[in-house]
Amino acid sequence: MDPAIPLPDASDGDESRHALRKSVKMRAHLRDRGTTRFEIEVVDLSVTGFRAQTSFTLWPGTTVWLTLPGLAGLEAVVAWRDKYRYGCAFSKPLHPAVFDHIVALSNR
Repeated sequence: MDPAIPLPDASDGDESRHALRKSVKMRAHLRDRGTTRFEIEVVDLSVTGFRAQTSFTLWPGTTVWLTLPGLAGLEAVVAWRDKYRYGCAFSKPLHPAVFDHIVALSNR
């Protein structure tokens, strides 16, 4: 690690992210391991995860599947919760082309 590059301050709420995040606004569905499927609004996205809002209660550590229009379900784990906002980490990073496709869908 290069000592000349400052590390992000953990207190700034940025959790030392390494992937580019894009602001998006799109409706999607989330499903847990059971049969519960509900609507969410994805508000930002990176190849490693997403942030969403929903009134449905999820707990950190829960495995979920994100379904976006025209794509197969993407497995993720709820990383954090703040009232109705959630941060989720994909189990496998998105391919950059898939990431670009989702961002393009959100801009329509």
